[in-house]
Amino acid sequence: MFIVEETIVGTEAAQIPKQRGESLLETAVRYAEERHWDVFPGTWLEAVDGSQRCSCGNAACPAPGSHPARPDWATQATGSATVARRMWQKQPTASILLPTGRTFDAISVPETAGFLALARMERMELTLGPVTLTPDRRMEFFVLPGAGVKVPDLVRKLGWSVSSLDLTVLGEGAYVAAPPTRFGSRGAVQWACRPTPANRWLPDAEELISPLAYACGRDR
Repeated sequence: MFIVEETIVGTEAAQIPKQRGESLLETAVRYAEERHWDVFPGTWLEAVDGSQRCSCGNAACPAPGSHPARPDWATQATGSATVARRMWQKQPTASILLPTGRTFDAISVPETAGFLALARMERMELTLGPVTLTPDRRMEFFVLPGAGVKVPDLVRKLGWSVSSLDLTVLGEGAYVAAPPTRFGSRGAVQWACRPTPANRWLPDAEELISPLAYACGRDR
């Protein structure tokens, strides 16, 4: 059983990772070292005329401080804690980005649907992987790689068309922003269900798609 409110504010006892009191460098290293996730540094926030601007230089950046800083980001991603430490030492305030399609995919749904799905999953006693809550009001459920191929057919079997639901799969070629990355002035990414030793083994998309599709259908 999990309690969403507790995991978000960080009261759950867990080794991996802390959201507060740890630098971005330390957190990125922990993701690589303890979770074996690939990580890469993204853009960062800079103070310009009293406001926070994205290091990319675009004053109207839609994801300030939380997107790749270079086009070859996929080749830059590393699962080595040593290399991760070296990269963040060069830019300690860089966001922490995790490429999907490698050790995990992510199913992204609106925040309202995500909380509804979490409550339904608790009643079903499903085992969850990590789940992020982003400042742009999305929740991203980590699942085994390959979800992008499976999900459309799974959704159709449940009686929904994929286009009718605000549900997307982030797989190969995509990425998620990891806590405690900030989205400009909108706030920081948080864990709705944080990584722990108990959820090191991720669920398959098939295990979660029913409550997620149901919640997205209710949320339309």
